[in-house]
Amino acid sequence: MENALYMNDSYLKEFEAVVESVTDDKYVVLDKTAFYPSGGGQPHDTGVLICNNEEYPVVYAGKFSGKISHEVSKPGLKVGDKVIGRINWDRRYKFMRMHTAAHILISIFNKESNVLITGNQIDEDKTRMDFSMENFDREKMVKYIQTANEIIKQDLPVKMYYLPREEAMKVPGMVKLAGALPPDVSTLRIVEIPGVDVQADGGTHVKSLAEIGTIEFLGAENKGKDRKRVYYTVK
Repeated sequence: MENALYMNDSYLKEFEAVVESVTDDKYVVLDKTAFYPSGGGQPHDTGVLICNNEEYPVVYAGKFSGKISHEVSKPGLKVGDKVIGRINWDRRYKFMRMHTAAHILISIFNKESNVLITGNQIDEDKTRMDFSMENFDREKMVKYIQTANEIIKQDLPVKMYYLPREEAMKVPGMVKLAGALPPDVSTLRIVEIPGVDVQADGGTHVKSLAEIGTIEFLGAENKGKDRKRVYYTVK
């Protein structure tokens, strides 16, 4: 998705674009965008599209038929309009910190307990992750979060690059989501924390681990056989 500007720059807060299509006066497709569409457990971005000094609030962004659609809360935009897109940065940045924290935790759970992630949902206040753990062990979950915080103190860089699909799939641990495979595309975007984690991933992330802050354990639940849930936030 070459028009998905967030893929190469998670820190892009503002951009210029041209309206490609408008459906029902509220679903707007641009020739390029920095708005992240809901998916992969990460919520959509919000913000505004600005045209002729008028603001059109973006209340939802989703990917449909390979294109990112922006739902605006009022009509007025037309095909060919030049717009400035502006991301709700505080919301996005919280998701970036939560998402990178998730990669550290997923890697620790995977290495220490040989489990896969079976579900996740990032939010501004808290994030939940489900793992294919056989036994419910709250103390072990707390310990893994403590380990993650020790890793964060190292302030390692978070690298993003692209690999041919065939080459990427040869890397051990590239896929840590149970029953999932990366999109059927020839090139995969890789997110790597050197010595900690490497995954095929299309979400937004911080550049260095110190930006995460501290991961705080909020709770855990036994959701049934081979499904244990942990809640956390970042401070």
